[in-house]
Amino acid sequence: MNVYDFDGTIYNGDSTIDFYIFCLLHNFRIIKCLPHQIKFFILYKLHLCNKKKFKEEFFCFLKTLDDIELIIDCFWKQNFSKIKEWYLKNKKNSDVIISASPEFLLIKLKPILNINCIIGSIVDKNTGCFISENCYGYEKVRRFKIIFKDSIPEEFYTDSKSDLPMVNFSKKAFFVHGDNLYEI
Repeated sequence: MNVYDFDGTIYNGDSTIDFYIFCLLHNFRIIKCLPHQIKFFILYKLHLCNKKKFKEEFFCFLKTLDDIELIIDCFWKQNFSKIKEWYLKNKKNSDVIISASPEFLLIKLKPILNINCIIGSIVDKNTGCFISENCYGYEKVRRFKIIFKDSIPEEFYTDSKSDLPMVNFSKKAFFVHGDNLYEI
């Protein structure tokens, strides 16, 4: 099987930020969360809270949304075009997407992309609270092993050095820069 990071690798951008902006444009009351989000962004940058805590506090805007499932569907209708063409031409049913983005946001792509597995950070879509660790760095390898036991990815694709644990774990790895792929 081939394994793909999502944001910046097969999706042109950061899906979490794009989702936030989409929600903000369609529900302006989210703006009331901004002071809280800025506070935790500053704390994160000052190393006074970790990335997981920052993301949980960032996701406070989810509490203001009325029909999250409908919003996610509308988001992907508008943003599916940001899935990179090179991936769409090469994808297989056996592909695995593994991402730090919230699984509730990405899981809707499974039937659209016709793939079997998407692994992301498990976040309560109503509260923003993390149910799992942030699926980042070595956590991606750990989560992959939980689902696929002794399997090793044939190929892993990423745009980030934070994915070095998955790069080292895979038989073959590629660095993605825009639409260009470079074997590592």
